[in-house]
Amino acid sequence: MKLAAANSIKPGATLARTIYSEHGSVLLVKGVKISRTMLDRLINQGITYVFIDDELTKDIYVEPVISEKTRSRASKTIEDTFLNISRNGLSETKSYLLNDKKDEFGEIADELINSIMSYGKSISLLADIYVSDNYIFQHSLNVAIYATSIGLKLKMPSEKLSELAVGAMLHDVGKIFIDPDILNKTGPLTEEEYTIMKTHAEIGYNYLRTQREYPAVIAHCAYQHHERLDGTGYPRGLKGNEIITPAKIIAIADVFDAVTSNRVYRKAMLPHEGLEMIYAGAASIFDTTMVEAFRKSIIAYPEGLFVVLSDGSEGVVIRQNKHLCDRPVIRIIKENGEPLDIPYEIDLGTKMNLTIKEVLRD
Repeated sequence: MKLAAANSIKPGATLARTIYSEHGSVLLVKGVKISRTMLDRLINQGITYVFIDDELTKDIYVEPVISEKTRSRASKTIEDTFLNISRNGLSETKSYLLNDKKDEFGEIADELINSIMSYGKSISLLADIYVSDNYIFQHSLNVAIYATSIGLKLKMPSEKLSELAVGAMLHDVGKIFIDPDILNKTGPLTEEEYTIMKTHAEIGYNYLRTQREYPAVIAHCAYQHHERLDGTGYPRGLKGNEIITPAKIIAIADVFDAVTSNRVYRKAMLPHEGLEMIYAGAASIFDTTMVEAFRKSIIAYPEGLFVVLSDGSEGVVIRQNKHLCDRPVIRIIKENGEPLDIPYEIDLGTKMNLTIKEVLRD
């Protein structure tokens, strides 16, 4: 299967992996011929890449990080919870709405932890293709998956890992109280609008700290996930160790998922581009140890992606090197612009004189 940019696929291509809604219902089934209407719908709903059948990559199959059942349950729980809170407002008398979900969030956190541990490899959510009607719900789950992966690399105790996963799922709960016209604005925010947007961190904190069934760290995840080591973050401009460990982890996961997701106002970066942005902030705004743990847990170049190497040869990523996320094994299919009769493999983990120069998006 080939991982192809949705906006480059030609009508008539065959879908190689079923596409689901965030609740697990089938939207497009594997094997369907993709029409122009289908492509337009996928692009309009923020899908960046899809798997299509391709003769050169027919032996490649990428397992999803978490099961369809787990993703569906987690997405539904986050959505139902956020919408119920939104409908009932910030009143402390409605605190039971979230408290009643405590056990369910805990179970989902455990499922995420066990799924990622069982997966046993670096992860890429670029390969997990789902259509969601609301960015916040899917973003919250993606951040939880990324943050949990970092926590596992850091060998956090199981109780702390569970708190991290729940804190990540709820880190953006304050956004449901932000004016949708600001939240979903397609152009740049005005200074006044940006000031309103930033209040979501404090709103989320003030709501979550009333939830007596949850440890205080969950509220502080919402409060501090936009703080930065150098004090340039918000809402309090905290520095260094003034920021709690889970919030530092969620900050990395939050930025990475934001920049690698399609939004109405900009196109998504590919994973390696998102990682470069995170690297650029290592030590100054993000914790270096956590960035390194993230680097080890994320796939920079997913299987099925077509690339150009520094020597000009072209190929497709066919598998990963466990401890070298940015140096996968490549099947070379072209040299000097000409297709090869017999493709061959190059392991970038051993061929250190070669690098990936470019990702082919069509």
